[in-house]
Amino acid sequence: MQVKESIIQKLKLEPHIEGGYFKRTFESPIHTQANQAAMSSIFYMLTNEMPIGYLHKNKSDIIHFFHSGSPIKYYIVDAEGTLSIKILGPDLHQGHQFQLMVKGGDWKASQLIQEGNSLKDFGLISEAVCPGFEYKDMQLATIETLVKRYPSLVKQLEHLIKSQ
Repeated sequence: MQVKESIIQKLKLEPHIEGGYFKRTFESPIHTQANQAAMSSIFYMLTNEMPIGYLHKNKSDIIHFFHSGSPIKYYIVDAEGTLSIKILGPDLHQGHQFQLMVKGGDWKASQLIQEGNSLKDFGLISEAVCPGFEYKDMQLATIETLVKRYPSLVKQLEHLIKSQ
């Protein structure tokens, strides 16, 4: 059994709607006034078979923590439409970050980094979401959304849109 399959099995990861695999690991018993968990967390993995976390946005702030495997490239579009690219990974000397915060309302996508012409097997992270993640607070981008809101970014981001 390969390392990635072993991790998927041991952590009980399942396919996620935005791409990759996940498992919710914590939901706070403390709730907001809107009756939403104050915080939640997940394991999240991209693999060579599922290398993209498709462009989406959440209402909540999310902190991403790198664990193991290949680095993951993040594409983040803020409220002003500015694109920034960050690498979550194991090598600070190559400009990787161990943690990455994405503000609620910002669009983000993630992609397993290619080495040469092939992808490494996986990249494993955790995410802490505050207030806690709810599917109703997440929106997947469409090509129409991208063209309408960020026409200058279409060429850079269209490969990160989930096909319908």
